[in-house]
Amino acid sequence: MGTMLAQSHSYSTDDSMIALEGYSAVSYVDKGKAEPGKKAYKASYDGLSYYFVNQKQLKLFQNNPKKYQPQYGGWCAFAVSLGGKYRPNPESFRIVDGKLYLFTVNPEGDFVKVWEKEGKSKHIAQANKNWQTMKKFMTFTP
Repeated sequence: MGTMLAQSHSYSTDDSMIALEGYSAVSYVDKGKAEPGKKAYKASYDGLSYYFVNQKQLKLFQNNPKKYQPQYGGWCAFAVSLGGKYRPNPESFRIVDGKLYLFTVNPEGDFVKVWEKEGKSKHIAQANKNWQTMKKFMTFTP
């Protein structure tokens, strides 16, 4: 069973403030892979710490951090399209038009499969609309 937590920020992270649970944002976007980063290759951006696989990735991020930012603060893209914030599984993601979308995976279903089956364009449009008005509120974390 999950628990409800009050989030004090709009990012999907715990108190460590490590983005993407330490996975490399550059690996997602440029390689289409979920790869854990290394503490030795760390950058800070907008209050979060990002880890990367190597120095080259670190430099790429530092030169254009917005390119590598996950959509919706790293919250599950499917949940945001429905008006909620669910913490994602860092290995469940899609890159669409160069943007990183993360998803929750739970025993009741794989959200990325539902998102694709129902139409990712429809869900992206709805999530974009929802994200503009979503404020900090209670968050479900499995």
